[in-house]
Amino acid sequence: MTENTEFAKKKFWDRYIAILEKKNININAQRWYVIHVENYIKYFPNLRLQNHKNENIEGYLKQIDRKDSLSDFQFFQIIDALHLLFCHLLEISWCSLVDWEYWKVSARSLAKSHPTIARDTSKTHVDSSHSLIIIRETHADVIQSLIAKIRVRGYSIRTEQTYESWLCRFIGFHDNLSPVDMGTAEVSEFLEYLAVKRHVAANTQNQALNALVFFYRYVADKQLNDLGDYARAKRPKTLPVVMTKSETMSVLEKMEGVYYIMAALLYGTGMRLMECIRLRVKDIDFGYQQITVRQAKGNKDRIVPLPETLIEQLKIQLSETKIIYEKDVKEGNANVYLPDALARKYPAASSEWIWQYVFPSKRLSVDPRSHNVRRHHIHENGLQKKVKKSAQLANITKQVKCHTFRHSFATHLLEAGYDIRTVQELLGHADVSTTMIYTHVMNKPGVSVKSPLDL
Repeated sequence: MTENTEFAKKKFWDRYIAILEKKNININAQRWYVIHVENYIKYFPNLRLQNHKNENIEGYLKQIDRKDSLSDFQFFQIIDALHLLFCHLLEISWCSLVDWEYWKVSARSLAKSHPTIARDTSKTHVDSSHSLIIIRETHADVIQSLIAKIRVRGYSIRTEQTYESWLCRFIGFHDNLSPVDMGTAEVSEFLEYLAVKRHVAANTQNQALNALVFFYRYVADKQLNDLGDYARAKRPKTLPVVMTKSETMSVLEKMEGVYYIMAALLYGTGMRLMECIRLRVKDIDFGYQQITVRQAKGNKDRIVPLPETLIEQLKIQLSETKIIYEKDVKEGNANVYLPDALARKYPAASSEWIWQYVFPSKRLSVDPRSHNVRRHHIHENGLQKKVKKSAQLANITKQVKCHTFRHSFATHLLEAGYDIRTVQELLGHADVSTTMIYTHVMNKPGVSVKSPLDL
């Protein structure tokens, strides 16, 4: 082992132990956390940690959980050790796909003499007796057919990943049976399980339903009949969180650099997070002071105003982006992702300047579909974390997220006297009733009534 490798290894463990100390893991337990991570790494000798997937973790937990000598406390400790490794040390983007809380609760919810939820072989867990790895291997043809149908229709890669994941969970719930041989009754049973046992949100249950309806319609070539009166997750009636103008500016003042520009665009244009992240050079029109949002929700384009106060900073950002682009051109890595139709119609466009992302990643990456090495846009997690941290620094007691800027944009325009149809068009809402939710601040239901304490 070289001196550099030894140094890197020591630095890795020093960083991991620092996280354990930050999380108040006592010094005796720290040694076991390190051992658990070492055992996990040894289990995958030819796979770098950065290349691991959520299936590796779930498969490993299922494998070690078969040991009779493993206590519930030890099982919980292993889960926590891996959670801190991937989510806090490595900060892997797919970390949220692992249901960590579910695994932890399952490790301590039942007595030692009784199998925990994760160990049970009955239909109490979506992925009960077959890991996702086994499911994907067993039903590879069906899953590839699903992916092919999704790509033909031009759906996003996130939709592809989500639909594939729900199909695998559906198969796992029904003991690895072929989904082609199942139908309405099995789908209804799975959806009821999600609501009754897993207590998922209404949107999550609907997402699973959409994935399965898509599969049976376009892959299995079956028509799902009436699903019956299965238990439906309750849809809560919530109002959007809106910051005042002063609160919005105080959050923005705590930000700087590229994250400030992106957050200011979210508030100044009303764009969604990924609409901002995916902006390309050609989408910004300085002459007409407008931004074209391409292929937004519902695959629709729309135009939003370009804030005057951001023009100079955006020009500086583009000049920095062009330096990166010119470097990539020299090294042969200047191509960016284009939707399939555009990539076929304009094969040379992917390496042109106008198609480059305004906010490019600092590192090259491998495209998950084509496996081409290219520079993608900046990862959204960075902005999400920065917004949350800035809101805390600004002492804002509301739950501030990236989408809060969009809510504030709409509300502040209505307060300024713009009509609701204009705001609807700027937000890209198909129905004005969706935009109407922002009038709750204007109407001030209950707030316009003077409190009896003040009478």
